[in-house]
Amino acid sequence: MQRLTPSTIALLATPPLLWASNAIVGRLVAGMVPPVMLNFMRWVLVLLLLLPLTHGILRRGSGLWEHRWRLLAIGVLSVGCYNALQYLALQTSTPINVTLVGSSMPVWMLAIGLLFGATVSRRQLLGALLSMLGVLVVLSRGDWQQLLHLQLVPGDLYMLLATIAWSLYSWLLTRPGYPETLRGHWASFLQAQVVFGVVSAGLFAGAEAALLPTVPIAWGWPLAATLLYLAAGPSLLAYLCWGAGVRRVGPSTAGFFANLTPLFAVLLSGLVLKEPPRLFHALAFALIAGGIVVSSQRARAAT
Repeated sequence: MQRLTPSTIALLATPPLLWASNAIVGRLVAGMVPPVMLNFMRWVLVLLLLLPLTHGILRRGSGLWEHRWRLLAIGVLSVGCYNALQYLALQTSTPINVTLVGSSMPVWMLAIGLLFGATVSRRQLLGALLSMLGVLVVLSRGDWQQLLHLQLVPGDLYMLLATIAWSLYSWLLTRPGYPETLRGHWASFLQAQVVFGVVSAGLFAGAEAALLPTVPIAWGWPLAATLLYLAAGPSLLAYLCWGAGVRRVGPSTAGFFANLTPLFAVLLSGLVLKEPPRLFHALAFALIAGGIVVSSQRARAAT
């Protein structure tokens, strides 16, 4: 594993920024399209956008079909489960609760890492504590009494399952054995995940339509623009940066960057609502950044 460099920090900080915007957009279009269907439509568009660059992986000998079970696993966990569960969570839970549950990702990254033979150091545990404290500062807006009024709803459970799915997905990304014909090209490797993930996302969307009361799809330019942004930003660019960052520093260190998401969400909301950042935002950033630095010390020593 490499040490944290400015380029690696930029790689791993980009997905949380895009995921923060994804949460805001997902909340805004809640009445325009059912949540699981939104996820399916988003990834179908990603598949089509990647197709001109990756049509060769559908042929025999590309490695796609020989490694279909491994690719199916990571495709279902990321494309099928994580994104659908996040949109479901935003239907019934508040952004504060969803972000609070999502802030447990570093803990799940460390816990699942134990199943893959990784070791957990005291620095990593201290880093997880600092990072989660930073998230709590954001969520409480500097007033700890705010946390006493949080109430859990079904959406919080969806987000917990989504966080566990993403943590497992991140560790599976680091496992050896993926064919170089796929791993060697970012678009091909992402498309290999999307091909199988879209199938599961479609099955989930069909189950949603059959079993749950859903809103009719509001076809039009607003929905089209939303889908295009979700496909290009929180999907293509975010997955590209996250995969590259995880391969550089490992899932445990990368997981701490996910806690930048609530901070970015607050800042983006502030831009929309014309609310300037406050002092507690700076404190939260210092704690989250401190958690990243402390947790990465082990990786630097190993390097």
